[in-house]
Amino acid sequence: MSNESLVTWIVVGLFAGWLASVAVGGGWGLIGDIILGVVGSFVGSLIFRELRWHAPFGGLAGVIFVAFVGAAVLILALRGVRMLTLRRR
Repeated sequence: MSNESLVTWIVVGLFAGWLASVAVGGGWGLIGDIILGVVGSFVGSLIFRELRWHAPFGGLAGVIFVAFVGAAVLILALRGVRMLTLRRR
């Protein structure tokens, strides 16, 4: 992965994190949601690559879509973990 593509994923992850927090509900604050978006962009990339899926559209819109899906999956997974830990108390 080149430095340029890494920077692109980080910037797109910032936007995707915000978008995913709006769509599925964040709960980790602005900075936390942005960090989840950056990590989620890499998660989305891994999910799509492993399932051999392609973004429904090309270019930057496709990259944002993949990052959004990864960020949303990550936020929902962390919400599930949080709920399970709260139930145990």
